[in-house]
Amino acid sequence: MLNLMYITNRPEIAQIAESAGVDRIFVDLEYIGKADRQGGMDTVQSKHTLEDVKKISKAITMAELLVRVNPIHEATQEYCSSKEEIDTAIANGADILMLPFFKTLNEVAQFLTYVDGRVKTMLLVETPEAVAIIDEILQLKGIDYIHIGLNDLSLGYGMKFMFQLLVDGTVERLCTKFREKGISYGFGGIASLGKGMIPAEMVIREHYRLGSTCAILSRSFCNVDEIEHLGVISSTFVNGIREIRTFEEECQEYIGYFMDNKWKLEESVKKIIQ
Repeated sequence: MLNLMYITNRPEIAQIAESAGVDRIFVDLEYIGKADRQGGMDTVQSKHTLEDVKKISKAITMAELLVRVNPIHEATQEYCSSKEEIDTAIANGADILMLPFFKTLNEVAQFLTYVDGRVKTMLLVETPEAVAIIDEILQLKGIDYIHIGLNDLSLGYGMKFMFQLLVDGTVERLCTKFREKGISYGFGGIASLGKGMIPAEMVIREHYRLGSTCAILSRSFCNVDEIEHLGVISSTFVNGIREIRTFEEECQEYIGYFMDNKWKLEESVKKIIQ
């Protein structure tokens, strides 16, 4: 089954998600440079803090705590250094640290040095520069997981729609490299079944065809900013996760239909672009 991840800094939502079967609660510290590159887009720009890491760590007992730190940076008057941020995130209870928006081998090496094996590491491949040097990056020791960020990577390539990366071979080529290195990987996010510009069912089938092990539950899966009642949020999570897991059982049983899904997904992306 896919490791499902959900972004939140609210302890009560983290507990609901965990109880419903979410595998990783995702605290998102990244803000450096994010507004500039995603300005005006309908994307989530979290305002989570290192204190949120501590709160979520205390709130959950079964799910892993994934923390996305900022890109490698030096200290300024506005924010602490990468090393301080990483040290504090680990001290506050992070199980996995994610490095976003890197472009150089040195950035990844610095991140791995700062973590120093204290927790698991996840690289977020979301720049064309990272893709260009991925073979060199994969030579480094200490990489536990890799996630492909479809949104920023598609922006970097000047594409109109993030799922173009699934049909032009980019994601498949990267997944093949990760698999050959024995590194667990995932890509993008998924909505509830039957939802999304590309139906979640198509995307999940691609995860299985490509050997992916994780996906982020998108904001549309359960937008807690629009739902006030915790009971409704809980039922949304429980029902949505159950539907996804049931569908995954079908995927595991009928692996043969993945290629047919690949062509259908490609046609759907082409229609949206047109």
